[in-house]
Amino acid sequence: MDAPEAHALFTIGYANGGGGVGGLDDWWTDLSTDGEYDPTLLFLVRDSEDRLVGAAQCWTSAFVKDLVVHPLWRRRGIGLALLFHVFASFRERGATAVELKVLRDNPRALGLYGRAGMTVRD
Repeated sequence: MDAPEAHALFTIGYANGGGGVGGLDDWWTDLSTDGEYDPTLLFLVRDSEDRLVGAAQCWTSAFVKDLVVHPLWRRRGIGLALLFHVFASFRERGATAVELKVLRDNPRALGLYGRAGMTVRD
């Protein structure tokens, strides 16, 4: 994984709220040393010029830790495609459900997760 590239995308994606990431060194250390980290659970979407435009970082517990699409690439189905890929990957691992956390004041994300068939649980 190109950690600086992924970190830059997550930073841009969360710039206007809905989550956040710290500095690159702290972010990478926290991510890569977590017991649920698996480098195969980072799913990337690149454009035709190999620029990173979307990413989903998941934990081994079938949890979507981060999902972001570059602001210039939103509303093109990339987030939904990422979620469906995540679901299929966890289904292959034997998971029966995928979970995530989202801020209630993030209607764009809530709409995306609803379109993917996810439901809100308190």
